Amino acid sequence: MIDTECVRFLQWALPKLHMRWPGFRKVRKQVCKRLSRRLKELGLPDSDAYRQHLARHPEEWQTLDRLCRVVVTRFYRDKLVFETLAEKVLPELATAALAAGDKTLRCWSIGSASGEEPYTLAILWQDLLKPRFPGVELSMLATELDPQLLARSQKACYPAGTIKNLPEGLRAAAFSEAGEQYCLKPAYRAMVEFRQQDVRTALPDGSFHLILCRNLVFTYFDEAQQEEILAELQAKLLPGGWLVVGVREKLPAEVDGLTRVSERLGLYRKESDAGKAF
Repeated sequence: MIDTECVRFLQWALPKLHMRWPGFRKVRKQVCKRLSRRLKELGLPDSDAYRQHLARHPEEWQTLDRLCRVVVTRFYRDKLVFETLAEKVLPELATAALAAGDKTLRCWSIGSASGEEPYTLAILWQDLLKPRFPGVELSMLATELDPQLLARSQKACYPAGTIKNLPEGLRAAAFSEAGEQYCLKPAYRAMVEFRQQDVRTALPDGSFHLILCRNLVFTYFDEAQQEEILAELQAKLLPGGWLVVGVREKLPAEVDGLTRVSERLGLYRKESDAGKAF
């Protein structure tokens, strides 16, 4: 499928999936390659034939939805975000938890792909913050729709390019070399619970001190779905809790009770009783 044909098809199909074309414009090649493979699998000559196939086989829309997942991820992606989490956000949350007699920091990574984001947080906590807060444990939940990506998360072995952004000391502490790959050591893997879940249809139980929802909802979903999910995420945040969105993402609207701390880094804080952000 040539690029112009793929663009026309995506501009037609994405709104029907409650997704938005602008979010796909720069990353469409990944989706277009998958669409081309799918047409070959079905023996269809072009996108017009695929439209007809979708009309005759409505269940194919579920397959198309999976084909439109864009995965661009690596450890320590957006360095300043993770530096801020390690230096300010997590210490603040840990201090507040201890003051409240809570010994567990509950974190949720949405659209966790093959585990790079939640594992980065686990590494930061274990190596940089746990020594400062020995009375607090990090409970890390990571949800992902794609079972193949979840399988990679469980294996936790990555090429060198995926971990290169991690500071050298953290890389050396957390990974063991295995041929051409680097495998996360068991102690770090054990810190993260992975679960197959689609944020559009289900949410985990309980509340969280920190929610990371980066480069998914507020890039690819349409505004109505963004607003619905944002309200659900805000309800899942504990008072004083933090929401992290992508550095190139914006929330669909200003939300009462949610303070924008850094638009550049995509950091928002739910108001606590004191109504303060650091």
